[in-house]
Amino acid sequence: MKLTLKIAKVLVQLIDGEAIPASSAKSKLIDDLVSENIIFRKGKQRKTLELLNEEALHIYLANQLQINDLKKYISAVENTESSRTDFVKITTDSKHSKERAFKGFLINCYHPIVGKLNGQEFIVNPSPGSFVFIYDFETFKIPKNVTVVGVENAKNFSQIEEQKQLFKDINPLFVSRYPQNQNKDFIQWMKSIPNDYLHFGDFDFAGIGIYLNEYKKKIIGKSSFFIPKNIDIILSKYGNRKRYDIQKMNFNQEDIKDEKLLGLVYLIALEKKGLDQEFFIGK
Repeated sequence: MKLTLKIAKVLVQLIDGEAIPASSAKSKLIDDLVSENIIFRKGKQRKTLELLNEEALHIYLANQLQINDLKKYISAVENTESSRTDFVKITTDSKHSKERAFKGFLINCYHPIVGKLNGQEFIVNPSPGSFVFIYDFETFKIPKNVTVVGVENAKNFSQIEEQKQLFKDINPLFVSRYPQNQNKDFIQWMKSIPNDYLHFGDFDFAGIGIYLNEYKKKIIGKSSFFIPKNIDIILSKYGNRKRYDIQKMNFNQEDIKDEKLLGLVYLIALEKKGLDQEFFIGK
């Protein structure tokens, strides 16, 4: 994904506290930032964009586009006399292309899983405080009875053992959604194996949207959204009303066919609350 000069300037305006007409900033990157709950589309007819989380925006730009200084990036793009070396200092993509220097994704588990990597036995059993990064994912195989669980939040992924009571009915292998620029590799791997996919995300419209747009429509016929027992009681007691108010205008449930997921959508709308998956750490 490329950050155009126009959108880069829009992001600076948002950082400065301005509200921008949504019609003047249409791009896939803006759509991604909205789905990540970093930018908020406000209004029904004349929609505007507002920045919700400046820190998350800078983290996104650094992780996804290798841009560590937005204003220097703009200056480098505007300055036609700027050398290639100067540009590399701002973005590690020296050719300004979509090529990535690193492929693969992070995995974690709390019970050893015996798989195969490059045709050899490979035991996934990370020590506490560490993860496993799968680089040659094309050759990575796991037993058919293992359910691949995608974890949306980095903190939940790093402390997954504290949440193992949620997954006692399955044999799980956990995959981190971050760094998000590795997501295409994970999708490609999931398409190549017979295992089921279970999405563990936030229990709000943004979390459901991430599942629908990034996973369900790509991992066809074997994906589902994790809904814990007693979610109705938990959401009612611990849910966040502000999160619901922010997200309700940007969610469309028309394409949802899964009855269980629709039930969660109706529950969120009924309670007018959303719940961060971090709630379940240590519960």
